[in-house]
Amino acid sequence: MANEPRFVFDTNVVISALLMRQSISRQAFDRATQTGKLLISHVTVGELNDVLRRKGFERYITEEERMEFVSAFVRDGILVEIVERVVACRDPKDDKLLELAVNGKATCVVSGDKDLLVLHPFRGIAIVTPREFMEFPLQSAG
Repeated sequence: MANEPRFVFDTNVVISALLMRQSISRQAFDRATQTGKLLISHVTVGELNDVLRRKGFERYITEEERMEFVSAFVRDGILVEIVERVVACRDPKDDKLLELAVNGKATCVVSGDKDLLVLHPFRGIAIVTPREFMEFPLQSAG
């Protein structure tokens, strides 16, 4: 599908989807991967990998499961080169997600972070919670 929807998922939503298989985050993640493509950047993949390597996560996920998940995430995602920088979020660490959305021409950003959610919509890109994403109209997206 050339015009399939493109989504940016906040790292916290991705981790919730991975660790809590019955969660709304998982349902949103599955819906996104079944109906479109996830956008990734070197920075967002690095952050995901770093967070999953933190002490304490080994109780919830083995090294093999982590590597398998991150590999699939990279393989199935669309790697976006960040050309246009964005400085818009009250938490500068979240600008990387806005950059990914803008540079990757995202349909929407899925996050539970209030610092991002208050920007909805950002340059015409919806910013929604995982629960809101479950109702997000995908037929008109893209």
